[in-house]
Amino acid sequence: METRRLLDERTADLQRVKAEYDNYRKQVRRDRMAVREIAAQNVLRALLPVLDAVESARRQGTVEPGLKAVADVLETQLGSLGLRTFGQEGEPFDPTRHEAVTHVVSPGTDRLTCTEILSPGYRAGDRLLRAARVVVTGPPPPAGTGDAPRSHDGGAPREQPGLCP
Repeated sequence: METRRLLDERTADLQRVKAEYDNYRKQVRRDRMAVREIAAQNVLRALLPVLDAVESARRQGTVEPGLKAVADVLETQLGSLGLRTFGQEGEPFDPTRHEAVTHVVSPGTDRLTCTEILSPGYRAGDRLLRAARVVVTGPPPPAGTGDAPRSHDGGAPREQPGLCP
């Protein structure tokens, strides 16, 4: 009887230790994946100015064939690491994804809309790396809020640089 009880205790102890070890291995695996994701996101974030410079050169029409080939490979490889671009003209303004650089008031509108993309936003997986910088067009702010600067001629507000609704 005593031997059976000791065997059962040791078996239970062994099962507990094994369960703790399995949980530890799973936690280490999750931590490694998190560190890998963070490292990839840091590299992607560091390369965003390079993508901005390439896009600027494309807008100016100064992209030589050699630079175009390098830019295409860079964009493809960054895409394979999970980098995704977002920000389209005409989409509703979302302060969690967009940074409003300018607010153009249009009394005939009922919601804020991105009317110009100054620089695209980037995501890696479900993580926001950089918000899209946009020009927003929308209704005037509610009366009496004092948020809208008036034009020099005393008329309705026209543009509000830096306004983030």
